Amino acid sequence: MTVSRKLFLVIVAFIFGVSLMFMFFTYFTIRDSLEVMLQTSRTGELNQLEEELEAYYEHHGSSWAALTPGDLARLAPEGRLEPSIGLVDVDGQMLAISSPIDERLLTRLGIHRKLTRHDQVIGWVYYYDLDVANLSKLRIGTPISVLFLVGAGALIFILLSLGMAYFVSRWLTSPLRRLVPIIDRLGRGEFGIQAPVSSKDEYGKVAQAINDMSVQLARAEEVRRNLVADVAHELRTPLTIVRGKLDLLQQGGGEIRPENLLPIQDELIRLTRLVGDLHQLSLAEAGKLPLDLRPTDMGNLLRDVVERVSWEAEAKNISVSIEELVPCAAAYADRERMMQVFLNLVHNAIRYTPEGGQVQLSLREVENIPKDSHAPVRMLQIRVQDNGPGIAPEHLPYLFNRFYRTDEARSRHAGGMGLGLAIAKEFVTNHQGTLEAESRPGEGTAFIVTLPIAQ
Repeated sequence: MTVSRKLFLVIVAFIFGVSLMFMFFTYFTIRDSLEVMLQTSRTGELNQLEEELEAYYEHHGSSWAALTPGDLARLAPEGRLEPSIGLVDVDGQMLAISSPIDERLLTRLGIHRKLTRHDQVIGWVYYYDLDVANLSKLRIGTPISVLFLVGAGALIFILLSLGMAYFVSRWLTSPLRRLVPIIDRLGRGEFGIQAPVSSKDEYGKVAQAINDMSVQLARAEEVRRNLVADVAHELRTPLTIVRGKLDLLQQGGGEIRPENLLPIQDELIRLTRLVGDLHQLSLAEAGKLPLDLRPTDMGNLLRDVVERVSWEAEAKNISVSIEELVPCAAAYADRERMMQVFLNLVHNAIRYTPEGGQVQLSLREVENIPKDSHAPVRMLQIRVQDNGPGIAPEHLPYLFNRFYRTDEARSRHAGGMGLGLAIAKEFVTNHQGTLEAESRPGEGTAFIVTLPIAQ
């Protein structure tokens, strides 16, 4: 059953329920109001009859046996049109009527009062005259007439409401009906399609969420295809080399020298490193990277990084310096993972810095406002700045993608596999930090790592 039909049935049930409640409430209200008006119209006469008949009952030995129609006729009030009085015992039998009138007419159109003695019911007295009869007819007929009129009006109201309910249900669910084909197309793999956002209410938010999801799915699909293509390309090169070397060795015959196996070993090492990097990157992206988080002195960590890359910097006559603008700077971090991050960043900075250049590492404290909070949080910022050629603006948005290299002419053996920055960013993200890049062509590049401060 569709949502519009469910909504339509709910509205119909509500309309029917409200209409029936209104009809019965009106009927019983009018009926009870007329009953009260009828009873109060002869309150004095009924009070007098009650007193005299109860006294008669007690005077005659607690019995109605001696009661005659004449006794009741003498109790009839003066000034009324054709008054009639009837007495009914506790068994419901009519004992006497003061005038020749149909018993059913008396009981149906007359008014009655209960007679009691010592808190016990001894009978009922019925009173009737033409005015009472007319009021009783109104009491009976008016509620029925009102019920008929209200029912006819309710029927018209229901019919009109059904049309309105159908229109409203279709109108309210029309945005959903427009979204269903989009969702079906997404299910068939048509990523990137967009749903129309025609309002700013909940439907509009759902449509916008579907559009965002569609864009993300399209990007994820593109990344997946590129990843498959890149991995296939990266694996094909070393596998081709290994296969060619092995074929050559087999064709040559004779004894194989150890130095002939070195290129094969290098390619196997490269394959092992590629698989290991992809494994770490997949764990980091899934948020399942094991981390040994503890307060880590980032100043000492940066000094260890500089010491490890010093031979490479000296080979190009590049000076690597550290500027610590905050004493005892500690962050919650896994030392080995962050060592890998900064080794990658500093290694890249040295690679792209010309001979005689400089690479500067700065350490400072900053305040960051998280997206889900308005209160600033103290963070530790490490900046790796070089004075190399810089990166063109069109490359910056894709700098942290897998296998992305800004210099397409650079060989994969000379420039790495293009996973270092992607791994570094995921490692930092798993530390609840951020990694960003700033660059201008001709002015160098800066990579900025922000990490939570250890209190």
